[in-house]
Amino acid sequence: MAMTTQLMSSAGYMLSALHSQAAPCATLFLRRALSSKVAASARTLPTAFPQLSRNFASASAAQPEVAEEVSRPGFTFPTPRGNLRSDWTREEVAAIYNAPFLELVHEAAAVHRLANDPQMVQRCTLLSVKTGGCPEDCGYCSQSSHHKTPVKATKLMDADEVYEAAVRAKESGSTRFCMGTAWRGPDQVGERQWQRVLEMVRRVRGLGLEVCTTMGMIDDKHASELADAGVTAYNHNLDTSPEYYSKITSTRKYEDRLTTLETLRRAGISVCAGGIIGLGEETSDRVGLLTQLATLPAHPESVPINQLVPIEGTPIGERPPNSPTVVDLVRCIATARIIMPFSVIRLSAGRKSLGLGDQALCFLAGANSVFDGDKLLTTPNNARDEDLVMFDSLGLRSRPAFLPYAAGESTSRHGAAA
Repeated sequence: MAMTTQLMSSAGYMLSALHSQAAPCATLFLRRALSSKVAASARTLPTAFPQLSRNFASASAAQPEVAEEVSRPGFTFPTPRGNLRSDWTREEVAAIYNAPFLELVHEAAAVHRLANDPQMVQRCTLLSVKTGGCPEDCGYCSQSSHHKTPVKATKLMDADEVYEAAVRAKESGSTRFCMGTAWRGPDQVGERQWQRVLEMVRRVRGLGLEVCTTMGMIDDKHASELADAGVTAYNHNLDTSPEYYSKITSTRKYEDRLTTLETLRRAGISVCAGGIIGLGEETSDRVGLLTQLATLPAHPESVPINQLVPIEGTPIGERPPNSPTVVDLVRCIATARIIMPFSVIRLSAGRKSLGLGDQALCFLAGANSVFDGDKLLTTPNNARDEDLVMFDSLGLRSRPAFLPYAAGESTSRHGAAA
């Protein structure tokens, strides 16, 4: 027990902070270690992380019972009842983000093991079904019509092509299929094209895959039609902090992005929202982004953490002098895991630059999803064979489709979000 004192203290406090929930333990050893005596004494906060006292809204709630049995490899976690915090301050998030690195990873790993199965990582596939020609001027994007990049504009793919790609993705082990279009929003396209998109969603969903779309700003009409077609989630990243956003994009406002997220919630579509590091932002901007995400009305179902992949011809075609390191990436992941315990943290663009050890550290800190396949929209990505080797080396298991999301986010009309 001496070797696990700090872990039990942190984990025990997390358990006592849950509101009327049966919190799972990541291992049978930890379950047994968390005796009532240990859990009671753990109500005293870990010295380095007083912020964890308010990770959940009802920090003074009665201590929940510890799950009776934990078995491998097929155990599932009970769905928590109660409200997660959505009132984080920047000061609190900054204190977590800037904590000593090993202590930060340690605490994030403890939270991750209590909130999620730490060995389960979802494999997703992202396909650009309409590439290039976007009227937005996002400074990092190869698909903007404002930039001279190697990417050429294409027409919307045929539904049969998309279906075949989804079949291949499922056969290779993906359980979530994401479709992206390079346009400002669905209201930019004609009804015939839009009906083709809805057909894509219905057919991919018919394969038993989660379906995520990323198609720009959306109104109530189009969001409702996507929900009716069976979409699981909609991605709309905040990119960076509110303060830095105008340095990246001028054709839309930060408030436009927040409005889109609210529209999705009204339609009953799960929100996928994250950001990009490496845009030239400061550490304070990364803290600002994470704070913004954690203070939304409900935590996003998914939080993609992207690293900039510089594209020739874009305003950010070269890495800024203050480009983030692997340590910075892991800090973002660990902080996101602590303040949004049940969200799926998706290790997204830029993963090809990470070695096996780097990715293992990301998973330890709380990442539990990757995108596989040779390309992520228009940028290079890790090959599926490489990921299979990684999963085997690290003892990871693929997260199944439609695993119930635990954080109180509204789920899609056609089943629980993952």
